[in-house]
Amino acid sequence: MPAAELDLVVPPGPGVPRGLVVPAAELEETFSRAGGPGGQGVNTTDSRVELWWDPETSPALTPIQRARAASALAPHRVGGRVRIVAAEHRSQRRNRRAARQRLAALLREALAPPAPARRATRPTRGSQRRRVEAKRHRAQIKAGRSRPGTEG
Repeated sequence: MPAAELDLVVPPGPGVPRGLVVPAAELEETFSRAGGPGGQGVNTTDSRVELWWDPETSPALTPIQRARAASALAPHRVGGRVRIVAAEHRSQRRNRRAARQRLAALLREALAPPAPARRATRPTRGSQRRRVEAKRHRAQIKAGRSRPGTEG
């Protein structure tokens, strides 16, 4: 892969107004044989990619981003580092690209600020009236299904 493709690029978005670039030096990759079909090269090609990254020590993040990433990426962390696995392609190059894209998407989602809390509101008087009228109408429909002369 060319050097430019090795850096992890997170496009601009919520929480990352100017985008983000994680240098390739902070990323660690390990390769192994992927399972599943692969033809003749299945037992000889190390195409499965594990991408490791430590958000706690990354200088690419601000302290606020680091705190957000630490809590949001907790399910993906193994031993304090984020672990992404890609083995869906037969080519190691495509799996490396897929792992980086997955990490960039996770990071972008993790760095987005939390949504504002919902402000509680009361139902309007009109909606309450319509609900009660609908209940009354439904009760009349069901009452009309009973047998004549059986007043309960």
